[in-house]
Amino acid sequence: MRSANRPIIDIVMVVFPDFLLLDATGPLQVFSMADQEAAKAGRSPRYRLRTVSREGGLITSSSGLAVQTTPLPRPASLKGATLFVAGGEGTERAMQDKRLIRWLQLAVHHVGRCCSICTGAFVLAQAGLLDGRRAVTHWQDAPLFRQRFPRVAMLDDAIHVHDGHLHTSAGVTAGIDLSLSLVEADHDRALSLRVAKRMVVPLRRAGGQRQFSAALLAQDTDGNDLASRLTSWLQPRLKQTISVADMASAVSMSERTLHRQLMDQTGQSPARLLARLRLEKACALLEGGRAPLKRIVQQTGFGSEYNLRRTFKQVLGVTPGDYMLRFSSGRTRT
Repeated sequence: MRSANRPIIDIVMVVFPDFLLLDATGPLQVFSMADQEAAKAGRSPRYRLRTVSREGGLITSSSGLAVQTTPLPRPASLKGATLFVAGGEGTERAMQDKRLIRWLQLAVHHVGRCCSICTGAFVLAQAGLLDGRRAVTHWQDAPLFRQRFPRVAMLDDAIHVHDGHLHTSAGVTAGIDLSLSLVEADHDRALSLRVAKRMVVPLRRAGGQRQFSAALLAQDTDGNDLASRLTSWLQPRLKQTISVADMASAVSMSERTLHRQLMDQTGQSPARLLARLRLEKACALLEGGRAPLKRIVQQTGFGSEYNLRRTFKQVLGVTPGDYMLRFSSGRTRT
């Protein structure tokens, strides 16, 4: 059945020299395929795709491939549009582009949704658009982001997050996840799922899921190194009360040496590694739907449901209940 005529949504992708190619092309492909799938279902197209830059013309990505762009449009012409800012190696220079920053400050008042991909969040933050809001960027860049923009509530692990009409997404392919969620909001879950299937990506990896695994980070190093040994020691003991002193003793080091060497290897303190492992175990239990919340608290060592809920909100931007509803393969018993 043909849907009622609804206004076309302009998808405006902002790029700059040395942008990351997939940051731009991934989301644009999602919206293009959404219109193709809508046509198959007898629905009217919803999207008009535009790639823009400060001056227009060919803009070369960090991979060497260039895309054709048009100049930045008048901000007032963007009423109801969905605006994206790509990330990439050229982000720092884009942040210093006063004309681009001023344009964003004006455009945000007209668009329906303002989004960033990966380090594009730095550009939005430079424009002051994320002050007082929750946001996310690539996990490798989160510490620098916090240092430069302390007024933004940077989440550690979320794939994408929205605060008002501001949407930010994590590294590279997270822009696809964000775009799928926007297609779902504009159409429905069924059409978004068809697009995800065509692109061979998981629809369920939505905002609130983790960017990467602490255990995987440990596996990325020599199996006999400090991170791997400490992770192996921690995982079967997560339900216990564990101090940094306990961890240092387990690997036969002083607390100071443990902290220094683990930071050098992984960029994580011992306490942070423990917290991430506990969070990941809680996520796995919620995804499996195998235990009530109280039991999850006991098995992960969070100590209380309050601590568990606070960690989920601080790190992933969702409650444990929301996470379970999005990602569980079965119902959690109460």
